[in-house]
Amino acid sequence: MRMKSIFTASLGGLLAVVFAATPSAAQDPNQYPPQQQQQYPQQQQYPQQQYPPPQQYPQTQQYPQQQQYPPQQQYPPQGQYPPQQGQYPPPGYPQQGYPQQGYGQPPLMPPQQLDQLVARIALYPDGLLAQILTASTFYNQIPDAAGWANQHAYLHGEQLAGAIQADQLPFDPSILALLPFPQILQMMAADMGWTGQLGNAVLTQRNDVMDAVQRERQRAYDYGYLRSNPYEQVSVAGPGEIEILPAQPGYYYVPVYDPYLVYARPRPGFFVGGAIHFGPAVTVGAFVPFGWGTVGFGWREHSILVGGRPWARTWVNRGAYVHEGYAYRAPAGPRVEHHEFHRDERHDDRRDRH
Repeated sequence: MRMKSIFTASLGGLLAVVFAATPSAAQDPNQYPPQQQQQYPQQQQYPQQQYPPPQQYPQTQQYPQQQQYPPQQQYPPQGQYPPQQGQYPPPGYPQQGYPQQGYGQPPLMPPQQLDQLVARIALYPDGLLAQILTASTFYNQIPDAAGWANQHAYLHGEQLAGAIQADQLPFDPSILALLPFPQILQMMAADMGWTGQLGNAVLTQRNDVMDAVQRERQRAYDYGYLRSNPYEQVSVAGPGEIEILPAQPGYYYVPVYDPYLVYARPRPGFFVGGAIHFGPAVTVGAFVPFGWGTVGFGWREHSILVGGRPWARTWVNRGAYVHEGYAYRAPAGPRVEHHEFHRDERHDDRRDRH
């Protein structure tokens, strides 16, 4: 009996210790939150290091501005910025890519690209084409000259020549030679990308430019578009020697045509004689001082003739070339306005005096 009592007492003590270490179901509920926080540690289950730190999203590398936007010289050809009436140069036209003192020589253009470059002017009469090629090498003067020509488009012949002298225009004589043709200056000013490329090509690869003109003329002739008419005389002296001269000396008619049409084979039944139209006559007799005395090409020698002399400006001597063949010399004084001009004599009787 004594041993049984001792065993019972020992078992009761052991159970007392076990129950003392185990939380009772009747324990105070306020004790649960601290125990829950210990059993479910939020910081350990959702560690912050699982999310990429900010330095994994470098904004500068993911959005490189210089790579997403091409350099300025690729934007845009001037045809994308149509000029307003009398406003030259058009806002935003690029300054890069044209012949300037101190710039490196531009790369040479292949024949196919030159063909496309001269397509819009290849069918112009020789004298007018020669003036355009030489004037394009002074591209930076063309926008201002186009604005002046647009404002004074009501003047012609002797009156226009007198206004040029009176205003002491500072442009190169090759630019002044185009003032009787404001529509051509406007075309060149409205597409300065094209004009700059043409000027570069004339300075660096004149022979290739002239060959491209002859290739385009030959295509138009082979397809029947280029023929003599009441406005101009077309003569074929030999391979690479197609001349286009005024039908009446001293009277120039600017041809209007679609380059995509006249250099391609005509579709059956198409009347090729109506593909080229002509503007009004422009007389150049009063503009002999600006190289209109004897102007044209020596196609066989690949020379541009101005005033009866070869025009020898190149990329190398463009900064110091003294023009021959021009009687006009730019005045030393500032440019002025000495005469009356009309805004638009055809539609507006208002006049401004400068």
